[in-house]
Amino acid sequence: MIRTEALDRLPVRTAVPALRRALDDRGVAVLCAPPGTGKTTLVPLVLAGLTGEGPVRRVVVAEPRRIAARAAARRMAWLLGEQPGGRIGFTVRGERVVGRDTVVEVVTTGVLLQRLQRDQELAGVDAVIIDECHERHLDADTVAAFLLDVRETIRPDLRLVAASATTDAEGWARLLGDAPVVEAQGVSHPVEVLWAPPARPVKPPHGMRVDPALLTHVAATVRRALGEREGDVLCFLPGVGEIGRVAGQLAGVDAEVLQVHGRAPAAVQDAVLAGSSGGRRVVLATSVAESSLTVPGVRVVVDSGLAREPRTDHARGLSALTTVRASQAAGRQRAGRAGREAPGAVYRCWDQAEDGRLARFPSPEIKVADLAAFALQAACWGDPDASSLALLDPPPAGAMGAAREVLEAIGAVDGGGRVTERGVRMSRLGLHPRLARALLDGAREVGARRAAEVVALLSEEPPREYGDDLAAALRTARRGQDGYAARWKQEVRRLSSSLGSGSPGTGKGGSDDAAAGLVAALAFPERVARARGDGAFLMASGTGAELRDSSRLRSAPWLAVAVADRPSHTASARVRLAAVIDESTALLASGHLRVRGEEVRWVDGEVVARAVDRLGAVELAVRPLKQPDPELVRGALVEGLRREGLGLLRWTRDSEQLRLRLAFLHRVLGPPWPDVSDGALLAETGAWLEPELSRARRRADLGRIDAGQALRRLLPWATGEAVRLDELAPERIEVPSGSRIRVEYGGEQPVLAVKLQELFGMGETPRVAGVPVLVHLLSPAGRPAAVTADLASFWQEGYRAVRAELRGRYPKHPWPEDPATVPATRFTSARLKRS
Repeated sequence: MIRTEALDRLPVRTAVPALRRALDDRGVAVLCAPPGTGKTTLVPLVLAGLTGEGPVRRVVVAEPRRIAARAAARRMAWLLGEQPGGRIGFTVRGERVVGRDTVVEVVTTGVLLQRLQRDQELAGVDAVIIDECHERHLDADTVAAFLLDVRETIRPDLRLVAASATTDAEGWARLLGDAPVVEAQGVSHPVEVLWAPPARPVKPPHGMRVDPALLTHVAATVRRALGEREGDVLCFLPGVGEIGRVAGQLAGVDAEVLQVHGRAPAAVQDAVLAGSSGGRRVVLATSVAESSLTVPGVRVVVDSGLAREPRTDHARGLSALTTVRASQAAGRQRAGRAGREAPGAVYRCWDQAEDGRLARFPSPEIKVADLAAFALQAACWGDPDASSLALLDPPPAGAMGAAREVLEAIGAVDGGGRVTERGVRMSRLGLHPRLARALLDGAREVGARRAAEVVALLSEEPPREYGDDLAAALRTARRGQDGYAARWKQEVRRLSSSLGSGSPGTGKGGSDDAAAGLVAALAFPERVARARGDGAFLMASGTGAELRDSSRLRSAPWLAVAVADRPSHTASARVRLAAVIDESTALLASGHLRVRGEEVRWVDGEVVARAVDRLGAVELAVRPLKQPDPELVRGALVEGLRREGLGLLRWTRDSEQLRLRLAFLHRVLGPPWPDVSDGALLAETGAWLEPELSRARRRADLGRIDAGQALRRLLPWATGEAVRLDELAPERIEVPSGSRIRVEYGGEQPVLAVKLQELFGMGETPRVAGVPVLVHLLSPAGRPAAVTADLASFWQEGYRAVRAELRGRYPKHPWPEDPATVPATRFTSARLKRS
């Protein structure tokens, strides 16, 4: 029996006529409706014709999370007075509850992706609703792009609705071809904001780590909220671990403490969504409760201000969730949960001044996540570089390049990026491509069942209490009775079934330790790591890795690192889950990284020539080379010059002066006078350091190369300008006394430092290449007396003051009143008279 009264109370009903018109006219629409208005439950029923309005149509609703898909299906079935599996069904990974009469099917975006790859037409489906599209999950963005492609090419009749809980709908409207935007107003009660920052500063989050002091403060704030406010409390935390720690600190509160996250047992999820049976409740939840789920009875929200987002370090081959500050949009969503049914309050565990500095929206997953799975989906779709897909944000080129490398290495795509038969099979396993490779190749080596067991452990990281030894975690999961073990066993059954009974290698045996190590190494070949001593390892990717002091894996000669992160304050990754392997296993799994060859490098200030057998960055065997390739030696010497500078060559004062003169002419006159900066000289070593550089074999040989002689090769001999070097930038200038004074070219202007008496009679400032020389006038003792670039003005205005100051100090030297009337000299007056 349809619960008509409950349906009529849903605020989104007022927007249904406009949504119908938009779909009838354009076939696409963007629906903006706040959480709790019924966009996820009423709209699919209406579009499917299950509320008595319009013909019956088959509708697929795509949700970002399994928990949300199950909850939406149960809620719609309840509104129709049914159980899931009738006219309302749902499909999530590992669970399918549908029947012959199913009209509305709720699926995860991942399931819909798989379905589209198998059946692009979506035969029998009349409309698709992509729910919570504002969250910008990668699967949702990809589903939208594929569906738009389907509408444009083969199913123009397919109706498409992008449903968002925020009003930031302009981008989606543009993406859907200027689709109409239909807005529904929610029934929102006022929510009082209370700023509740910790009394003392807490450390910012990094990696997966959250300062325990913040969690203690969050627990205290929940207790405060229970004492100050009525109703249930919804507390937002970044992850399962933090939820567990806060739950432990809430022991003894006068309320039922419930934990809601993607890993929570279905019974707990149902209990939370069903509402309170009498007493007060504290619901500790991840961001899944921001918009995907409605938790009845909540009057108070406590917001930790943290969230989890995927991040990928392509340089180190590490990808994982990381803790970040939640965006302003997430903060508004979370606060709104307190005002769904009555006026409420939100306690924000940060300072009000920080709020304005937060990001406006969450980072789109396509910009920050590992794109290997996306790249495989795009390749299977026939668009390997995703250039033709309608996406709100294009995938970053660097991330796509890294994804392509991974897919080529595991055989999912060919050299041109086109998907292989193996890649198609991988895409249909519902796994990350790395794990799909591990499952397929691991089954051949250790048997289908055991490969499935290890891959199931890798697809959802086991709880911390399982330890960091993957093989030990496998044994714990087998005998475990907790929620994780139950989900793990279900996933093992799914993966085993996907391989089929005829999968090669099904009957093979071997130890759990060997199987865990091989399968993990197959999944993450660049993370095989050899021991460096004292719990430290070097991964094939070149990244260091360290185990905890208490880890039983510290004595292993080799590891297959399954899970690792890199704390912000360390250079090495921290191993969270790994398995012991031997060298032969490392070579089997990571053979494509093995390189043998001559290696001549600049190491610690000298050329080192070796024959090296390496697995990525890990050296397997090394022997010295007696006669290395001369070209490799030359390259090592050039690398040495780059690292340590051109000072490795022999520089005399004259050669240094020549370089300064050439630099001056290049700056003032430009070509053909050469650029002699470090960068330019290092880029053109063949033009000026040959043949000496090719004859050199070690550092000492570089020190024998006369840099000045080498530089002269760069002079513009071909144009004939080289002969004008001494004219344009003379090394010395002859002054009236007859002395030839060295010109210094190191500054902006050439400098001539000369005793004042040697310039008597010189009325004009000397010039080089048209640039006035900066004259440093020295006392008879060689100390600076004046500086001028205009000698004529100095003799008229400055000389008198210098004469007055210095002639008493240097009475033996000539100080005429009119310096133009006496000969220039570098001698004393007496010496001048004698001569």
